[in-house]
Amino acid sequence: MSFWPMSRRQLVAGSQVLPLPEQDPCHAAYENSNDLWHPEFQGSASPCTKALGVPTCGGWGPSSCGFREKRGVLVLDPRLLQFGRPSSSVPALASSPAVSISDVDTVREGHESELLRNLAEEFPLEQGFTIVFHGRRSNLDLVANSVEEAQIWMQGLQLLVDFVTSMDQQERLDQPGWLSDWFQHGDKNQDGRMSFGEVQRLLHLMNVEMDQDHAFQLFQRADASQSGTLEGEEFVEFYKSLTQRPEVQELFEKFSSDGQKLTLLEFVDFLQEEQKEGERASDLALELIDCYEPSDSGKLRHVLSMDGFLSYLYSKDGDIFNPTCLPIYQDMTQPLNQYYISSSHNTYLVGDQLCGQSSVEGYIRALKRGCRCVEVDIWDGPSGEPIVYHGHTLTSRIPFKDVVAAIGQYAFQTSDYPVILSLENHCSWEQQEIIAHHLTEILGNQLLSTTLDGQLPTQLPSPEELRRKILVKGKKLKTLEEDLEEEEEEPESELEEAELQLEAQMESEPQELSPRSKDKKKKSKPILCPSLSALVVYLKAVTFYSFTHSREHYRFYETSSFSEAKAKSLIKEAGNEFVLHNTWQLSRVYPSGLRTDSSNYNPQEFWNAGCQMVALNMQTAGLEMDLCDGLFRQNAGSGYVLKPDFLRDAQSSFHPERPISPFKAQTLLIQVISGQQLPKVDKTKEESIVDPLVRVEIFGIRQDTTRQETSYVENNGFNPYWGQTLCFRVLVPELALLRFVVKDYDWKSRNDFIGQYTLPWNCMQQGEPILPPLARTPALGCLPNTVPRPPFQVTAIYTCSPRMASASIQPPSSCTSAPGKG
Repeated sequence: MSFWPMSRRQLVAGSQVLPLPEQDPCHAAYENSNDLWHPEFQGSASPCTKALGVPTCGGWGPSSCGFREKRGVLVLDPRLLQFGRPSSSVPALASSPAVSISDVDTVREGHESELLRNLAEEFPLEQGFTIVFHGRRSNLDLVANSVEEAQIWMQGLQLLVDFVTSMDQQERLDQPGWLSDWFQHGDKNQDGRMSFGEVQRLLHLMNVEMDQDHAFQLFQRADASQSGTLEGEEFVEFYKSLTQRPEVQELFEKFSSDGQKLTLLEFVDFLQEEQKEGERASDLALELIDCYEPSDSGKLRHVLSMDGFLSYLYSKDGDIFNPTCLPIYQDMTQPLNQYYISSSHNTYLVGDQLCGQSSVEGYIRALKRGCRCVEVDIWDGPSGEPIVYHGHTLTSRIPFKDVVAAIGQYAFQTSDYPVILSLENHCSWEQQEIIAHHLTEILGNQLLSTTLDGQLPTQLPSPEELRRKILVKGKKLKTLEEDLEEEEEEPESELEEAELQLEAQMESEPQELSPRSKDKKKKSKPILCPSLSALVVYLKAVTFYSFTHSREHYRFYETSSFSEAKAKSLIKEAGNEFVLHNTWQLSRVYPSGLRTDSSNYNPQEFWNAGCQMVALNMQTAGLEMDLCDGLFRQNAGSGYVLKPDFLRDAQSSFHPERPISPFKAQTLLIQVISGQQLPKVDKTKEESIVDPLVRVEIFGIRQDTTRQETSYVENNGFNPYWGQTLCFRVLVPELALLRFVVKDYDWKSRNDFIGQYTLPWNCMQQGEPILPPLARTPALGCLPNTVPRPPFQVTAIYTCSPRMASASIQPPSSCTSAPGKG
């Protein structure tokens, strides 16, 4: 069975292949910016693979698609839950990075792929499919010999993806694949046994530097057969001895009278004293024992073993992110302007702003990560069909109707709450009519084309009222009042209609032009088409002149856009006025045009002023997107987060640059205890071992933005122990985000990024919570999966014990303010 992957880093434009910038080293083995690789997928001897009915046969491929063809072999190993290119020495693994099934998000049919649609003349779309990865990895497009074979692989891969997704932490731990993977990496001569020399090599692969005598003691203890080598279960015992966590055992024994178990009362004491659960601890203890104690006898006796205790700590209930903030927990019946709204800038771009690729994939990925406001730049296209691209640049172009179709399909897969289409319309009258036609025909009932009840509203509707609706934001010929009054009436004359249209064109985003240039620009603009204007209901785009002008001339359903420079200036000059403006009208902030590399600004300072739609280049990983993901992690990832009370109060005195009482400061103590199985930064160096340190950063108002870090642990990425307490005093905790960063200390150069986790202050759980798996951002250091990845590699990185107190309580003498970030 043969497949041909088409790189998402390439675009077929006629006979020209346009490579995209290399962003993800994790996929270097599968994709090349100049080549189209043609692998042959083969079934292994694995019973699971045979169950999928996968045949092995020769291949064929498109001969005139504008790519240079390359061939290879991919092997799916359901036992290890991964696929990759085999090597002669280790058939089950890839000679170049294998891809774990846990890295796969979903499998799509061929007709959903832009690239496969472009090559539809070469083969039936039904023979193609796409493997979509989590995060920012490029997709993998494949073509099978037949429709039947494509269906087998799609169903089989999706079955494995669903299986991995449904596994809980304990089930992942019980999977033999990853531990077998470690064994095969350590067993250099592949004889099924590991000598002590091979174990020493394995320790380096596992990011451990250990005293040779201690390592030999562990080796001998595990060598039950006394053969001088480790096999099967002996290696498992050796691994267990490596992964013991004395600091967790110490915590367990602190509350356990016999060191073997926690009785119900002892577990209640732990929940009250360490986890700060209060009065609900008794009922919660019973629930947690029933959920996490592995033995039936323990459940009957209402006791928690050490294994159950660990399962609890590694679960969502032991997570630092408060589980009560995971579902929809906020009031969703407030007007739209009362929420932060996850927003994207130039959503169609998956690369830079000058030569990058435009793709519907940008919309799919943004919507699937919970983005609720996407941007569409529309221009006149060939054959009367509007196109989407970054005007006056070398970015590629995609049909507007494909964008609308993708939005219609993916708008509500992650969140049921409304999606906003921010239209930048540069089209002629004729193609504007086509735009309106596509919106109404493709989106159907999803598109909101009139007020919810047909009546004139007094405030914006709520996310709850707008569930599963798509709203158009753009220019509009008339006011909403005029639309409702004259909904059935025709214009009195063509001249009157033209005058109204020209007047509407005067309301556009301010440009840095001379008065003469502005006049010329306005006169050259096409007239707005009434059918497109009518689709703008609650989100009429208007030009911002001043806060006074907005109060006197604009209505609540009109919205203004601000460049990042303009918004920064307004916050400094009139911060409180900006806050008050955002209590009754929506604001959108967008990146500077000078950010041609698709970099981002810090969104926090605009959230501090209550700006709702702070648009980011979501294709660019980094600190800014970490903050965005952290804020919108709460409330079921719905893309809507209710702003704090003082940013919704029309009489608010809050100034983001000069916050004053009655806002109460809080003190936060974080004890960074330990970590486990941190990944290597540079896996090409077998002898390289990380020297990890933990940095805790706080982002909020300028006075609260600060960071502190632990010392580094030399040569231990496997089970580093810090045991250090960091202390922070925060003036406005309602706006604060916490970011935990793990770095590899390097005295010669900048510390290397390992991973991060960001969450809102108000979603942090007190006690002895565990950080969930860290995000390893590709732009900051994506790690090729060249060595096995056990379940705990980036789970339970360290334990944090936040202690919060009011400002009236004096922090310990060691609690000093860290210098703020510049």
